[in-house]
Amino acid sequence: MFDTILIANRGEIACRIIRTAKRLGIRTVTVYSDADATARHVTLADEAYRIGPPAAKESYLRIDAILDVARISGAQAIHPGYGFLSESAEFAEACEKSGVVFIGPPVAAIRAMGSKSTAKKIMQEAQVPLVPGYHGTNQNPDFLLQEAKKIGFPVIIKASAGGGGKGMRAVFQPQDFIEALGGAKRESMASFGDDHVLVEYYLTKPRHVEIQIFTDGQGNAVYLFERDCSIQRRHQKVLEESPAPGLTPKLREKMGNAAVVAAQSIGYVGAGTVEFLLNEDGSFFFMEMNTRLQVEHPVTEMITGQDLVEWQLRVAGGEQLPLAQQDLAISGHAIEVRIYAEDPSRDFLPAIGRISHLRTPAESTHLRIDTGIREGDEVSIHYDPMVAKLIVWDTDRTGALRRLKNALEDFQVVGVTTNIGFLGRIAAHPAFAAGDFDTGFIERHRSELFPETAPASDRILALACLDVLLRRAAEASSSAAASTDPYSPWHFTGGWRLNCDNHYNLYFLDGETPVTVTVHYRQSGFELELPGGEMLVRGQFNADGNILADLGGTRIMATVVRHGVDLTIMARGCSHTLMIYDPFAPDTEEAGVGGGLTAPMPGKVVAVLVETGAQVEKGAPLMILEAMKMEHTINSPREGVIAQINYGIGALVDDGAELLSLRIEEGP
Repeated sequence: MFDTILIANRGEIACRIIRTAKRLGIRTVTVYSDADATARHVTLADEAYRIGPPAAKESYLRIDAILDVARISGAQAIHPGYGFLSESAEFAEACEKSGVVFIGPPVAAIRAMGSKSTAKKIMQEAQVPLVPGYHGTNQNPDFLLQEAKKIGFPVIIKASAGGGGKGMRAVFQPQDFIEALGGAKRESMASFGDDHVLVEYYLTKPRHVEIQIFTDGQGNAVYLFERDCSIQRRHQKVLEESPAPGLTPKLREKMGNAAVVAAQSIGYVGAGTVEFLLNEDGSFFFMEMNTRLQVEHPVTEMITGQDLVEWQLRVAGGEQLPLAQQDLAISGHAIEVRIYAEDPSRDFLPAIGRISHLRTPAESTHLRIDTGIREGDEVSIHYDPMVAKLIVWDTDRTGALRRLKNALEDFQVVGVTTNIGFLGRIAAHPAFAAGDFDTGFIERHRSELFPETAPASDRILALACLDVLLRRAAEASSSAAASTDPYSPWHFTGGWRLNCDNHYNLYFLDGETPVTVTVHYRQSGFELELPGGEMLVRGQFNADGNILADLGGTRIMATVVRHGVDLTIMARGCSHTLMIYDPFAPDTEEAGVGGGLTAPMPGKVVAVLVETGAQVEKGAPLMILEAMKMEHTINSPREGVIAQINYGIGALVDDGAELLSLRIEEGP
């Protein structure tokens, strides 16, 4: 076993590796960029070294800088985590030449699986089932279009060099192929430095089932069962569970053995994942092999009771696998959801900002949280916007699902938009509970999973009012105690008025809708005039800062977080933000951007698809932004003429920047 390891990564996976290393008595060293100087993984490690500016290519992707840290710190091995350099054959080879153990597979195995095209060829020779497709080297667009027509539409274009949904496009009509190919190639080059793609037949209702395999240097190999990763958005996983619902023991064994054959065919050593598409008839097809630890590995750990990072360390240190296949068994059911800073209602656009409030459910044998984020940390444009992974376990799927729904209700994040509510809707969906899903689940149930934003309920408004009123009372009490005249009427908050009912108006903005609530002060509490009628409320803050409220005879606990003039109210899994405003203040309407052609988030312009003076139709693509390695197309909101283009290819733009201006042509 190693004495010191370097973790060439950041965030939750770095923290997770540190946890196992500390348990095993191994000293840990981490690296960090300027953006991560105070990050959680930096504070948890025994030592941490700065390796460059925030941009990943100038820090976490710098092989030379990472190897310098290994030499200076005396690290005997490097754990790459996932992402960044985890599947870089160049990095693994550089480690080998430097005399540092790469905690991962051999260089040859990474190279073999690093190219989807090469991987398909190897799997074909090993008689692992493949989806029909073109996996060759000819990248001429017209040639690829012809191959797609031979395969038959729909087809899917995939980046040969990577995964995670980057450089991937589903195409349903031949006329859309060339444009989709261009987008896939640009995204692949930005993410992996390689724009080579392959084209395959697109199964319309497949499930995405992957097998966790492990091998050692002595020729031993096992599979640690499967994970169902079918719930996806934009070809990226949202929720993973194990075991896969409805998978028979016979099919599980067949897929597991196929995965082991795939690993052994390339001389694999260490942790890996073989991903399959599972068809409705029980047939399955090789997709790719990830030569690293997966984001979703905790669900496997929860159902097997094994620590996969410990297995990695032992195998990399030359030890045999801790267990043989006959020693492994499935216990219970585990589900993992990825909590992201993103806006599901805006096509899952990543969100950035500072997390002003973070409260998570308590960890236990039934619940685990993997995170690299703390309250006060910033989610930046430079890295993946994952906030945390929430993993639940129970003796069966029904119990695990119940725990998931409760845990999501208790998971509170304020400061950035998150997908928590969206995850809760998936967990509560009857089709998901029944195991009736595939990779098209989210799109198929869009109306239920993406409901229209509802106005604040009377309960939410009542809690907002109660928070304002209790805070004012506390401030008045504090002010009176510090005053030379504690009995001054200026400290009184009871809403007294001469010859009038003692009342007060509170003004909120619910989105763009003004809402007025009139508060009447009563002996037994506050009587509120709400949109749905009157309600008598009272309450108090507990030691944790939560409101213990009585709303018309219903007692609940809620959390209200104030950020400037914004109030975020969280109660029973519902989260709603209101703004306190003064209706008598002068209007301060911000200048809008003609045509609404603004950047939805910070990013880089990678393509300008129009010229000044061009006539465009509503919905026409105008510009493509790249943010967090994903492309986002800016479309025309209406028919008009491009009056001005403010940014060229390669330009970095801020959130809300005016990218283009559109002139609306007046009719005769």
